[in-house]
Amino acid sequence: MTTMVTEKRKTAAAKEWAEKARRLGTMRNLHIAGVVVLGLVNVYLLSQMAFAWRAATSDDAAALASQTIAMKTAEIARRPLEGLDEKLAQATKDADKFYKQRLPYANSEVAGELGALAKKQGVKLIRVQYAYAPVLPGTAGELTEARMDASLSGDYRPLVLFVNALERDKMFFVITGVTLTGQQSGTVGLRVRLTSYLRSPVGTENAETGSSEKSAAGADADTAGVGNGAGRTSAGAVGVAGTGGRR
Repeated sequence: MTTMVTEKRKTAAAKEWAEKARRLGTMRNLHIAGVVVLGLVNVYLLSQMAFAWRAATSDDAAALASQTIAMKTAEIARRPLEGLDEKLAQATKDADKFYKQRLPYANSEVAGELGALAKKQGVKLIRVQYAYAPVLPGTAGELTEARMDASLSGDYRPLVLFVNALERDKMFFVITGVTLTGQQSGTVGLRVRLTSYLRSPVGTENAETGSSEKSAAGADADTAGVGNGAGRTSAGAVGVAGTGGRR
């Protein structure tokens, strides 16, 4: 009987130990599974951190390159503006000098210069028609455009020299057209269309304008002499005030 009881106790103890082992095995498996899951989570988080770091580094490099390009572009754009105040002052001074030295302030100056050039080159200035138009009205650089249509006659070479003298003259002339109108007995007819600009008088030139107009008659007389009695400025010169020109 004692033996049976002992056997039963041994059997119960074995079952108890088996149950404990099973429980321990289950807990261990659970711990192992948890560790594995945590490891996988850690690997995932580390990979995400690595991708984020690479992306941030790439974005920083792109942003740095973009900012560098923008800075270089701004520097290149700034260079022409360096010393702009001095450049503007010099440009204004040069423009004022050009206006004063090369642009007439009265139509009588233009007529007198054309007559003097024609006389110097030995050609006949038959007639000149004038037309006037304002340029940049109401501004500090206001001018009056003087368009001239001149008819001349003479030998070929003096006429060429006259055109060349117009282009090189101190007074500003722009030749817009040259046309041969005929030839007879060695004399060539020439039509020259040209443009100049009248500026506003400066300083004492206002007082000199009246005397310049008085001398215009003399210039016309010279022109008539060169033109063999036929040369005179047209009525367009008389109507300067009505057409925007200056007298």
